[in-house]
Amino acid sequence: MNRLILLPVLLVMTLILAACPAAQTPAPAAPAATATPVPVEPTTEPVAEEPAAELNIVETAIAAGSFTTLVAAVEAAGLVDALSGEGPFTVFAPTDEAFAALPAGTVEALLADPSGDLTQILLYHVIAGQVMAADVTDGLVAETLQGSTVNFTVTADGVTINGANIIATDIEASNGVIHVIDAVILPPTEEEAAAEATPEAMEESAELNIVETAIAAGSFTTLVAAVEAAGLVDALSGEGPFTVFAPTDEAFAALPAGTIEALLADPSGDLTQILLYHVIAGQVMAADVTDGLVAETLQGSTVSFMVMADGVMINEANIIATDIETSNGVIHVIDAVILPPTE
Repeated sequence: MNRLILLPVLLVMTLILAACPAAQTPAPAAPAATATPVPVEPTTEPVAEEPAAELNIVETAIAAGSFTTLVAAVEAAGLVDALSGEGPFTVFAPTDEAFAALPAGTVEALLADPSGDLTQILLYHVIAGQVMAADVTDGLVAETLQGSTVNFTVTADGVTINGANIIATDIEASNGVIHVIDAVILPPTEEEAAAEATPEAMEESAELNIVETAIAAGSFTTLVAAVEAAGLVDALSGEGPFTVFAPTDEAFAALPAGTIEALLADPSGDLTQILLYHVIAGQVMAADVTDGLVAETLQGSTVSFMVMADGVMINEANIIATDIETSNGVIHVIDAVILPPTE
């Protein structure tokens, strides 16, 4: 009986086992792919550098499109070749709006006489050498190609050059750098330049005699030529001391047409007498001058001084700069040629 019961049970279990899938033996894992290193040959080519500026200062200004008046002025003044040269130069470039802000008619008047004030103004915007923005410090003073200096002021709000705001910097060109300014800066007049003589310049002039100081100043070319023509160089280079009232080049230019040429043609005559009339024996400083003072000159006649609230005059000439000390005396600058009295 028991065998009869067991037989069906075994049969059922056999059927169940037959229905189950056979367990598969896992296949061996394929080896992981290994990247084969590719040898890299060293290159002999240098790493490419940032290309240098290819346009010079004038070409860069033209390409910018915002300096049309400046470019026209440079062309009119014949400065294109100079500013396209090797350099390097630092140009402070006024925008078209800066030129437009000048009084009406100013640009037209300047362009009408390009070899005059226009050239001087343009050269006043150029410094020899490359001055980058990082080189500018507060109080920096730099000489321009015009000959006068410009002054920089650095504040929290920005940097100015003679009061003009520098609104863009470090525009590099092949022969220098351009900084953009929002105003046209003007060189000082001769009177202003004389009045702004620095203590350093005064100290340096004290090492030169009167004639050498006048030559070094660069604003007494006619006076120096006259002194040389009259044979007074040795006398005014002597021990002294002397006090010289030196007319500027503009003062000589204001004389009637042909006067200078006539004087130079006869240097031992009136020219010598006029020059000696500008010299006093001894050293007379500005503090020594009083209203009504009369002093004898080396020419023999006297000069008179007038002290007023707005300045000092010698005869009819204004004294526009004083106490330029030299090794053998002192120079005061005047704005007119003074003439000795006729007999």
